[in-house]
Amino acid sequence: MRILFKIITESIRQATQQLTSNKLRSFLSLLGISIGIFCIIGVLSAVDSLEDNIRGSMEKLGNDVIYVQKWPWGDNSNNWWDLMKRPHPRYDEYEVIRDKSRSAQLSTFFVGAGPRVLKWKGNSVERAFLCGVTPEFATVFGMDFYRGRFFSPSESYYSSNKVVLGYTVAQELFGNIDPAGKTIKLQGANYEVIGVLESAGDELINPLDFDEAVIVTYNKVRSLINVKSRRNDSFIAVKARQGAPLEKLEGELRTLVRAERRLKPREDDSFSFNQLTMVSDQFDQFFGVLNLLGGVIGFFSILVGGVSVANIMFVSVKERTSQIGVKKALGAKRHVILLEFLIEAIILCLLGGLMGLILVYFVTQILTAVLEFPMYIDLGNVFLGSAMSIFIGVVSGFIPALQASKLDPVEAMRQ
Repeated sequence: MRILFKIITESIRQATQQLTSNKLRSFLSLLGISIGIFCIIGVLSAVDSLEDNIRGSMEKLGNDVIYVQKWPWGDNSNNWWDLMKRPHPRYDEYEVIRDKSRSAQLSTFFVGAGPRVLKWKGNSVERAFLCGVTPEFATVFGMDFYRGRFFSPSESYYSSNKVVLGYTVAQELFGNIDPAGKTIKLQGANYEVIGVLESAGDELINPLDFDEAVIVTYNKVRSLINVKSRRNDSFIAVKARQGAPLEKLEGELRTLVRAERRLKPREDDSFSFNQLTMVSDQFDQFFGVLNLLGGVIGFFSILVGGVSVANIMFVSVKERTSQIGVKKALGAKRHVILLEFLIEAIILCLLGGLMGLILVYFVTQILTAVLEFPMYIDLGNVFLGSAMSIFIGVVSGFIPALQASKLDPVEAMRQ
């Protein structure tokens, strides 16, 4: 153990000497490793940050929610025309699911009615997206409120003239004034604002972005539009009961919806069941490709860095040939010389890797501040960068170290 400690101490001293004796050569050699580590860890950190942002946004859809919709999210064997002929989910189907499904905890119905003009005093919003929902909507999706509240069951049942505004719509209409309790104009009628949703934020993908929406109850929206029109998109969202498998819930929903639509046993489903896992599988493939591309780019950068470290180690062996001969003449074993130069190469690569990791850290901090997109360097990537530096040190330093260990002591001392 004492010998190993002495070898490591000596290797650190010699690595330091190599760095200080020829600063420019050492800097250029370590620069290759730094750039390689920066490329690999930088790409991986960017992909991890992007993946966390997108997956965090998609999780708003709910891991335990099944969507009954006209269009499928993933690939489907049916052609476009077959999908186009499908009807949108209807309110009576939602009622059947709500009343008869045993595996469902909650279900809600949504219908989009397109852009509308909102007015309050002298202010107006030209293209607020009007949608009608049932009272369970906010609970199913865990929606947060900036001001006020959501619809009560009685307000929904009696189709009260009340609205919930998206954050952007409320800011454009009221500015810094509290919208709760104010009356706005929608399609020539007065509506009381009872709530404002929290801002959806700046995520790259936001599947539940209601910042520019004006929400009314379903019973109210069907008095404003023809809810059976094919131009109005709709869906039913069903949240599974605690402990109920999604497969069981899906089978139950298929039975209820097919019965409601009176489909014959041999007829295909005229609807789609969508859930978050379908999107997650596609994201797994997408981010897997990105990580692979980042690895390929980084590999070539690392290759250049490894060659530069091998070069500096060959020079080191050449400069210390006589010193190696003296050590071997005094009884130093081949494996001691080999280990000494390997450790020296590893230390040089670790220093280069550390420079690369520091560079990644500062670049991610700058991009986070400039782009307002949260980027970070994961602890796992730090360990990966360190492990790669050690691996590069072993690979690039092995041949020079082997060459040093095979030197004849007499010939080496003559040089």
